[in-house]
This record gives sequence, C-alpha cells and structure tokens, in this order.
Amino acid sequence: MRRELPVALAFAVGVLMIVSFFFTSEPLVEAAKTVQNWGVIIAAFALGLASVNLIQIHARRIIRGKGLDWLYSGALIFSMIGIALLGIVRGPTHRTYQFWFDALFVPGQATVYAMTGFFIASAAYRAFRVRNLDAAILLLSAAVLMLGNVPIGEKIWSQFPVIGDWLMNIPNLAGQRGMLIGAGIGGIASGLRVLLGIEKSYLGGSSS
Repeated sequence: MRRELPVALAFAVGVLMIVSFFFTSEPLVEAAKTVQNWGVIIAAFALGLASVNLIQIHARRIIRGKGLDWLYSGALIFSMIGIALLGIVRGPTHRTYQFWFDALFVPGQATVYAMTGFFIASAAYRAFRVRNLDAAILLLSAAVLMLGNVPIGEKIWSQFPVIGDWLMNIPNLAGQRGMLIGAGIGGIASGLRVLLGIEKSYLGGSSS
C-alpha cells in the first residue's frame, strides 16, 4: 500500500502534464502550473538535503585529517556556507557577494573548463589511433575539420573550410538526429514505465 500511493500520484501528475500540453483548458493549465510550483518547492528541499549530505561527507574528511583532503573539504564547506549566508543576509546584488562570485566561482569554472580541454585532447589521441578503417575515417574527418577551423588550414587549401562545413552539416547532423530520435524514444519509454508503475526506482527500490 505504501508503494501504490506514490505510483498512483506519479501517474496522475504525469497524465495531467501530458493532457495540459495538448489542451488549453483553463483548469488544466492552472493545475499544471500548480504542479510545476510544487516541483520547484521539492527541488529546493532536495537542494537543501544535498547541501546537508555534502557537509556530512566533507566533515568526516576533516575529522580524519588525511593528507590535504581536510583542507580542501574545509575550504569547500567554508565557501558554501559563507556565500549562502552572505546571499541570505546581504542579497545576491551586494558588492561582497559579487566579489566572491567573480573572484572564486568564475575563475574556478574557467579552470575546470581549461582542464577539460586537456582531457579531451588525451581522449582524442587515444581514439585517433588508426587500427581499422573506421578509425582511419574518423582520423581523416577530424583532421579536415581542424584544418577547416584554423587560419592555417585555409592558407594550405581554400576548400578545407568548405569540406569541414559539409562534414558538420550533412554526416554529423544526420548522426546527431539519429541519436536525438533514439534518445527521444528512450525518454518516452522511460516515461511510460513510470506512468504505468513498471519503473519504481524513484521510490528507492528496484523496478519490477
């Protein structure tokens, strides 16, 4: 009985959102907006629970005090709690809050993206080893695309940008559309499994 009620609730909410998308009845639209507002409230509570869980995990690391993990965990907790309190007390438009955001978050985000570039380059080096015909085609296509997007490529041959645009707009776009169609079908199947009560992993148990 404890599981049937959440399943029935999920079914009712899912059907309501689907019906309100296709029909413009005022009661349906208002009910859908109410459900969306509930979703925002639940997301806010989930964010709070995630923050508590994050503090618990890093507090244990600080207590253990192994290596530099405790220092990184302490900086994380201090920054998270400090910026949250500052935003609540002073507001997100305060100069100090903006300084924390511009001096800590933005450079950190840029650093992570910069490191991602090195990981991508390393993965590309491993992927572009010519072991078979498919790998050779991938390597050739990547080389043409890179030459078509840098100034030196156009100096070598003026058709590199044209071929690069063709590769992006025809073969690449066709593959992307196939992936998007597959992902869409998978999303529909997952949604139907939830609506029909087959998928119950969101309740904390295995699906039947």
